[in-house]
Amino acid sequence: MSSISENLKSIQNKIRLAEKRAFRAENSVALVAVSKFHPAESVIEAIKAGQFLFGENRVQEAAAKFDEIRAVGYQPNLHIIGSLQRNKVKEAVRIATCIESVDRIELIEEIEKQAAKINKTIEILFEIHTGEDSKAGFTSEEELENAIKLCSQGAFPHICPRGFMTMAPFTSDTSLIRKSFVTLRNLRDKFQQDYPSLKLSELSMGMSGDYEIAIEEGATIVRIGTAIFGERQG
Repeated sequence: MSSISENLKSIQNKIRLAEKRAFRAENSVALVAVSKFHPAESVIEAIKAGQFLFGENRVQEAAAKFDEIRAVGYQPNLHIIGSLQRNKVKEAVRIATCIESVDRIELIEEIEKQAAKINKTIEILFEIHTGEDSKAGFTSEEELENAIKLCSQGAFPHICPRGFMTMAPFTSDTSLIRKSFVTLRNLRDKFQQDYPSLKLSELSMGMSGDYEIAIEEGATIVRIGTAIFGERQG
């Protein structure tokens, strides 16, 4: 069985090769190691192998795990990548450097409220629905633009929008997967042009099964769990 450090090295090599094939600059794609359902020991093993950016879906699980990791002296960056309920925002803001799964204005308002209380600036990505019906994310371009406009007007001083996130549909049809990523990239390009005061450069798209396609289509962040940590333990 491969170790986490070996898996990380293998994934990083594949990311670099995918960058090269797509004529992308080396190290233009960041790796979020998705550690949900895996223990603190596994995260620490990854940190010791040089990985400092992690993703978690469940706030309660993430808080317990990353408090434990930070208590022993490690300072990894944490992205919340799962669907976020308003009653979990306070804890999410406390433990995370970025919330990728921002899919409605009400959530942005709550993030601002909780971040203001602890005087913390937090990065967000706008999650866009580009796949099948079960996926979260903004479905209305009008509502998305309203959220971006409010950010550009300074309505949320403790929030720093950095770009967009999506999940491709679960399918073996690579044309559908690619279409999902192209949709996200086109939205990013449109809104970056329309709102130049914001830095909306990040595209978080691509997971263990489709990250190489995502890199070809412009991903700047890929979210990979199973290929690093193995099958879920919970």
